[in-house]
Parts: sequence; C-alpha cells; structure tokens
Amino acid sequence: MIRKPSVLFAALFALPVMALAAGPANWPAPVKAIEAQGVEIIGSFAAPGGLKAYAGIVQQHPLAIYVTADGQHAIVGTLIDAKGENLSRAPLERMVSKPLTARIWSQLDKSTWIADGSKSAARIVYVFTDPNCPYCAKFWNDARPWVKAGKVQLRHVLVGILTNTSAGKAAALLSAKDPQAALTRHEQQRASGDVKPLSEIPVEIRAQLDANQTLMEQLGSSATPTIFYKDAHGNLQKVEGAPSAEMLSTILGPR
Repeated sequence: MIRKPSVLFAALFALPVMALAAGPANWPAPVKAIEAQGVEIIGSFAAPGGLKAYAGIVQQHPLAIYVTADGQHAIVGTLIDAKGENLSRAPLERMVSKPLTARIWSQLDKSTWIADGSKSAARIVYVFTDPNCPYCAKFWNDARPWVKAGKVQLRHVLVGILTNTSAGKAAALLSAKDPQAALTRHEQQRASGDVKPLSEIPVEIRAQLDANQTLMEQLGSSATPTIFYKDAHGNLQKVEGAPSAEMLSTILGPR
C-alpha cells in the first residue's frame, strides 16, 4: 500500500504555479536518479524559495519532487507555505491527477464490462469482479440501494483469476443473451447454485478476459473487487476489497 507523501518542507510564501519547459536532458541528477527507481517524471513547475519543482507518477499516484538550488539534492513530499496552504496540490492535480484520471477512465471504458444499473445514472463506478469472489458479491449486494434508485451504474470488468471455474463463469456471463440479467441472477442465486461455467471458452471472450486481467495488473491491483471511482474533485480513486459502510457513501455518493 502506497503512503501519501508527508510534509517535508515549509515555504515562507507562495508563488503562482506555471508550467515550465523541461525535458529529460535538462533534469537535475537527483530527478534522474528518482526516475531510475521507477518514477515517471511528467515535467516541471514553478516553486518558491529557489527550488525547482517536478511532477511525477509512482504506482498511479502523483508525486512532487523539489530540487535544492545547488541542483544536488531532492526532497520528495508536500510543499506548505506559512499559512498552511498546500502548494503541491494544484500543480499535481493539473499535471498528473487530471490527465491520469482521463487516461485510466478511458482504458476502463474500453475494457469489457457488464453494466449494472441505469445508463442514465449520474455516477459511474468500475469494479474488477471475479464470479467466484465473495467480497465482490458483498459489494454487489451493498450497492443495491444506489443502483435500484438509479443513482449509480456499476460496470463490472470481469476477470477469472480466483479458482479454476472463474474464467468459465465469467465467460458464461459475458456470452449470455442479456449479460446484465445473467449477472443479477448469478448474484441472487449464489446460495442455491450460480451461473454454470462454460466448458470451452470462445477465443474472442478469452481475449477479452485476458485483456481485462492485463489492465487490472497494469493498474496495480491483484485482488477483487478493485473499485475505481471519481472523487468530489473529479480525480480517480481506487479501493481494494469490499468497502466499509462509511466508504460506500464515499464511493457511491449519498443514498
């Protein structure tokens, strides 16, 4: 689990944030060293106090890097001014969080999923779902009040990773005449016998399941359910596992 960067530096005053032209050849040695450790460097932005600031991404999380005036040292974290204002938030949102949200949201939209709820729902939530996952079933059931009220559409990005029947069941749901109805029956009838796995998975559906699993891994998750939603600021957020009652309202909105 990634921890959010801690407050490491306090500036005396704030300066307007402006994007600066910078490329890999111009990055200071400490920034290049951080990049070599797996951080994707997006670009630079203005900072006070003689610092040079850089925005990066690590495991889908934005990261602010501040290089000292001598160009020999870097501080990773949040820049705070004398009034307690977070000077890192705005540039990271503009340079990292917003573009990253748009990119990942587009990838999720293009994946193979089953809609659960009204297509006119104001809120869309993507969830990587394995048909044999009990925590996926819990989230499906817990989300019913929002889905039935037409407030939320869940988009179940199906994967088959937990047991030897997972892929066959996922394929059966995807190939059903009415996938949404099939998914609903599957969740409602788990106790008495859920969807029967396909003994042979069609090539096209196998490719869809493989692509969904690859995307899930690329987004840094290996557990189901993994839930992606947009917060109040429109930034992408991720939750792994069945959410608590309190977290449900954060993900799905007011009931």
